Amino acid sequence: MKIILASGSPRRKELLKLIVPKFDIIVSNINETLKEGLTTQEQASRLAYIKAKDVYEKTKGNRIIIGSDTIVTKNEKIYGKPKNENNAKQMINELIEGNKTHSVITGLSVIIEKDGKYEEYKTFDEVKVFLKDMSENEIEKWINTGKAMDKAAAYGIQEEFCVFVEKIDGNYTTVVGLPLHKLYDIIKEYIY
Repeated sequence: MKIILASGSPRRKELLKLIVPKFDIIVSNINETLKEGLTTQEQASRLAYIKAKDVYEKTKGNRIIIGSDTIVTKNEKIYGKPKNENNAKQMINELIEGNKTHSVITGLSVIIEKDGKYEEYKTFDEVKVFLKDMSENEIEKWINTGKAMDKAAAYGIQEEFCVFVEKIDGNYTTVVGLPLHKLYDIIKEYIY
């Protein structure tokens, strides 16, 4: 059974390797614009699904397609990837304001075709992330690593930034970008 990750994210690739040693990567070219009127959870699930569906339609045979999308939100505001270093700094400052808590929602979509039988799964997982105070110097130092620029909300919990995370309420792999605990339950019968 061929397994295909519909993402070019190096973090999702590393996570998937933990449960599936061999898989292909085909990056979806979908438009990731958010759709009016959907909740953040619905947005993440929708984007994960259209990524998986795009790759499914470009492939044939027995296969499992895995799509995922992560959205960071605080006080109804969605934090995507920063446009520049000033934007990254602004994001971090907003995340540590007030109660220093935000949500990370990762949508997961799995499309399976085996012997002509088609199945699709759409879900999401949500985690609360609690940050610590950061000085301007610490924020600057983090941004200067260059690792803030390709991540939603300008941080990666698996990077040096981890020292500013007080705790999380939920699954760590969801924050990194691929909820393995949910993915495993969907594909375990195909990988053993």
